[in-house]
This record gives sequence, C-alpha cells and structure tokens, in this order.
Amino acid sequence: MLKISNAVEIADWEIQITQIRAQGAGGQNVNKVASAVHLRFDVPHSTLPPFYKERLMALSDQRMTKDGVIIIKAQSFRTYEQNREDALERLKALIQEAVKQQKARRATRPTKASQRRRVDSKTRRGQTKALRGKVI
Repeated sequence: MLKISNAVEIADWEIQITQIRAQGAGGQNVNKVASAVHLRFDVPHSTLPPFYKERLMALSDQRMTKDGVIIIKAQSFRTYEQNREDALERLKALIQEAVKQQKARRATRPTKASQRRRVDSKTRRGQTKALRGKVI
C-alpha cells in the first residue's frame, strides 16, 4: 500500500514491479544479479480519484507512455529492496507534484527607481564602450 495523501492510497496490486539487470559498468555481480527495478503504473485503470487521473494524464513527462502508463526504472542502489523503495518514492513524488496547485502569477510593474537604475546602467555601459573607439 503506497500512501499518497491522507485520503488517497494505491494498492499493491495496481503497481507492477519487475526485477531487471542494472545497466552500466559493474563488478563481479553485474551479469548475475537482477537488482534493478522496473515499476509500471497504469493511470487510467487505477483506483485514483478522477482529479488525480486528469492531472497525471495532462503531464508531459518522458516516464509516461501515450497509453497513460508510468514507467520508472530504479538502479541507483546495489540491492533490490533499496531500488524498489526508491522507485515507489519516485512514483509518489511524481503523483504529488502533478496534483500540487500552481500559484497564480500576478503581473506586476517595475518601480520607478528600478527603471531609473536600469537606464543609468545602460548609459554607463554605453559610455564605456564609446571610449573604446580610436583616438584621433
């Protein structure tokens, strides 16, 4: 059971976890031990609330397929258990980030003093560049 918030949880049967061999250079265990984890979570067929599903499907994330399946590959650690926990935490973070309300942006105007400072710095810079010309 993966707890997303106080009211939302994902059951274990909804998350498909498979063991795979980790990529990259390795030591003696690299070709023998399948310690990396492939996590698959099907958003449209999950028991998440509709609001969560809509926000997740609207994500433009490379971990999401066109069908709405989230695929996370975890291979940072040497043990299967640590990689499994890492993948679950990353799934939880992805879902929480998707449903977080974005702060509305309010348009503001620069102050008179900041506008004056900007123009003054531009004129100073222009004078410096003008002095670089040929001496007659």
